Amino acid sequence: MHIRLAGAALAILAGEMASPTGLAEARDNPSIAQLKWMAGCFEMRSGDRLVEEHRMGIRSGSMLGMARTTTSTGLGEYELTLIQERAGKIAFEARPSGQPVAVFTATSVGPDSVVFAAPEHDFPQVVGYRRVGSDSVTAWISGRSAGKAQRIEFPYARVSCAEAMTDAPDGGRSD
Repeated sequence: MHIRLAGAALAILAGEMASPTGLAEARDNPSIAQLKWMAGCFEMRSGDRLVEEHRMGIRSGSMLGMARTTTSTGLGEYELTLIQERAGKIAFEARPSGQPVAVFTATSVGPDSVVFAAPEHDFPQVVGYRRVGSDSVTAWISGRSAGKAQRIEFPYARVSCAEAMTDAPDGGRSD
């Protein structure tokens, strides 16, 4: 299963948790309120490829999100996500197009980043997000696939949700 997201092998995960980014281990009473920076509309453009990720704000201990990848040939992939507090933990549930649901549990939560892990999952085993300033987020997936460690990053820029929701042929941009 290849989940786009909506951030390694255990060595990479350990490196993320040990980094000086202000991450708190998830056992220190994480709250979904710490993830409010993840709400909004983000996009990544590369040639004719557009990856969009939109996430609703927190309500009733949950954040709903959706993502899609499009090119000049049409819709490539889509995904629905749910971030939710469950039994004192924060879970990231991904429903990628044409694949079974996968649930990842937060292993570290901080003011500017979060790492979710599901070691039993095929690929990815880790999903992470890191806020970069006020207008960008880097998302990543990582883990082992075919016996090799992989990490794929998605550098997103924050965009106006009003523009992102338009039906413009250029992906919603009016500039």
